Amino acid sequence: MIRSILKSLLKPEAYPEEVTGVDLIQTHVSYIFLTDRHAYKIKKAVDFGFLNFSTIDRRRFYCNEEVRLNRRLCPDIYEGVVELRETPNGAAFQGSGPILDYAVKMRRLPADRMLDKLVVSGEITAAAMRQISRVIAEFHRSAPTSATIADYGRLERIMYNWQENFDQMAPFEETTLPAHERELIRSWVTLFAAEQEGIFQHRVENGFIRECDGDIHLENICLDNGAIHIFDCIEFNDRFRCCDTAADIAFLLMDLDFHGRHDLADDVIDEYVTISGDSGAKALIDFYKIYRAFVRGKVESFRLNDSGINQDEQMLASNRAVRYFRLARGYIERRKLKPTLFITCGLMGSGKSTLTAQLAFELGVASFNSDVVRKQTAGFSAEKRTRDAYNEGLYNHHTHEATYAELLRRAEQHLTAGNSVIVDACFTHRDQRSAFAALAHRHAVPFIILHVACSDAENKRRLQDREASGASVSDGRLELLADQTAEFEPPNESEGMLITLSGACPTESMVNEIYKRLAPC
Repeated sequence: MIRSILKSLLKPEAYPEEVTGVDLIQTHVSYIFLTDRHAYKIKKAVDFGFLNFSTIDRRRFYCNEEVRLNRRLCPDIYEGVVELRETPNGAAFQGSGPILDYAVKMRRLPADRMLDKLVVSGEITAAAMRQISRVIAEFHRSAPTSATIADYGRLERIMYNWQENFDQMAPFEETTLPAHERELIRSWVTLFAAEQEGIFQHRVENGFIRECDGDIHLENICLDNGAIHIFDCIEFNDRFRCCDTAADIAFLLMDLDFHGRHDLADDVIDEYVTISGDSGAKALIDFYKIYRAFVRGKVESFRLNDSGINQDEQMLASNRAVRYFRLARGYIERRKLKPTLFITCGLMGSGKSTLTAQLAFELGVASFNSDVVRKQTAGFSAEKRTRDAYNEGLYNHHTHEATYAELLRRAEQHLTAGNSVIVDACFTHRDQRSAFAALAHRHAVPFIILHVACSDAENKRRLQDREASGASVSDGRLELLADQTAEFEPPNESEGMLITLSGACPTESMVNEIYKRLAPC
């Protein structure tokens, strides 16, 4: 029956207003039909335990709750609950036939003004993020609290939510969250909660547990003609909506980190603390960012069991889930990390840049790629491709020196600010590495050499694939590999802390090996 309903609602005549076309978007819990000016959201008949839309009465109730609660931050967007009725021509949001279901009717917001799109395109500004943070801080200050609401902030309730998350991820050990990763996160969460029990209790006693939004992330914020619309809050479960205000703002901070915008996350939390006066939130921000990343990974994992989405969509969901869980792991590891200078070392095509991107993402640190810096220093765009011979043209001795000097300068800026940094380059020669070792020594920080290597056959295959794709900023090519191999000076333990990694391993495995080696430091 659901297939026929979906088919009917893709027809313009199913709607009470003039419609020229209809698009369907699916989430793990909703069907959303987008017309020219409106969005109609039908809840799926699903029961995840923490969310139960299995009966039409439940779906009607939660449709009304969605409208009521979202009007707090989005009063002019949620128009009401409408009936889906049976008609001679199929399901429609009009007519007087039997009621088939209910839907939330919203004014359609411009897709190109959603915050996730603006962050990816680089259009968002620090000023705009601070404005959003002010809106959230004011919302939290006026959000209701009571003894019943405060009870949701008790540590036992928080740990119940965590246990539910861990239990629900058990079926995904072979897909998105390996058992050992799940248990590592569980151990950290349990230890942190025990050690910081007093802080959680203080938050309860001092009114920081409120009826919040529960789902403030980039896709749920729209900037439209100067207005800030924060929509799609949690309506289906009080224990997810009623929470510490630190947990609410942590969702937005985590999502900015997920998109690689740690700078904007810093702006958000600084403004939030200034407006709310809640400096104590910072003590729990990492804990709640881990929680938010874990929940997002869980939600994406659930999509793997949704027969309504195709295989390509399921693969994207799987990749997103893994990335969220890796971010959660990274939050744990970055709490242990003191300012450190990392450099990569290895032949072209060995996997250095892939490793750097993953490690920088998980640890939330800056990274600089020699190919990008080389072209920037020469006044070219990073996308410019060259076919220079080995050690000639853009890769001659002079540009090599200029490139490594600029990488050294950028690394020093970050170390001076007290931050870790990763320099992604071949570091073919020992003297190139020694300059960075000296920099680390001057700043009294660990110097880590990530030596990435793989077999000659694997190196060649990767270089061939990379050139065929044309997607890399690197100009490394198969015909240059032999020359680089001949002059490559392998690193040794006397130069710094050497971590040798197999580029043939999955990237997550390489990162885990780095964490393992750093653990005693």
